[in-house]
Amino acid sequence: MATIAGQPSEFLAAVEQLRGARLRSELRSREIPAPERIAPHSIAFAAGIARGSDDDDDSVLDSAYGAGRIVLMYDPESAEEWGGPFRIVCFAQAPLEVEIGVDPFISDVAWSWLVDALDSRDAKYTFLSGTATKTLSSGFGGLESQGDAAQIELRASWTPLGTGFEAHAEAWSELLCLLAGLPHHEGVDSLSARRTRQTFPGA
Repeated sequence: MATIAGQPSEFLAAVEQLRGARLRSELRSREIPAPERIAPHSIAFAAGIARGSDDDDDSVLDSAYGAGRIVLMYDPESAEEWGGPFRIVCFAQAPLEVEIGVDPFISDVAWSWLVDALDSRDAKYTFLSGTATKTLSSGFGGLESQGDAAQIELRASWTPLGTGFEAHAEAWSELLCLLAGLPHHEGVDSLSARRTRQTFPGA
C-alpha cells in the first residue's frame, strides 16, 4: 500500500479503516489515484467483478460484468456544506438483460440497495444524494450484430458520521455485486433473481 505522508491524523485513521474493509470475495480491488482538486485530502479505490481465476486486477477494474469506484474526501473547511469533514463519492455500474432494463422500477431498486447496504452495516451517514440511471441501446450498421443492450449506473455521495469507515466500503461492495446479479448472502434479491421471478412467476 502507498504511504500517505504529511496527512492529518484523522484522515489517516479513516484511510486505514477503508484499507481494512472486507469486500465481497467476487470482487478484485485496488487503490487508484484519487481525482485531483476535489478535496485537499482524498483516497480512491476501484473494484470489478471477477468471474474467473485468470482475471487479473487490471481487467476486472473495467469488468464487463460490473465495476465501480469509491472515493473518500477530507476537507474540514467544507464541513458546513457537507455536514462533516469527510465526504464519500461512489460509482457502480453493471450490464442488464434487456427485459430487466425496461422495468420502470429498476432505478428505484438499485437506489434502495445502496440505502439498505449502508443501513445493514450500521454505516452512519447524512446528506445522501445521487442518481440511478438505466440506459437502453440498439446497435446499427457495423454494430447491428450486437443487438439490444441495457445497463444500470449508480452515482452517489454522502457524509459519513463517526468512525467505522470500513462499513461504507463494504456497503459499496455489496451494491456492486447486487447490480451485477450476484446474490446477497442475507437474502436480498439480485437483479438475476428478479428476472427469475418475472420469467417463472410460479417458481
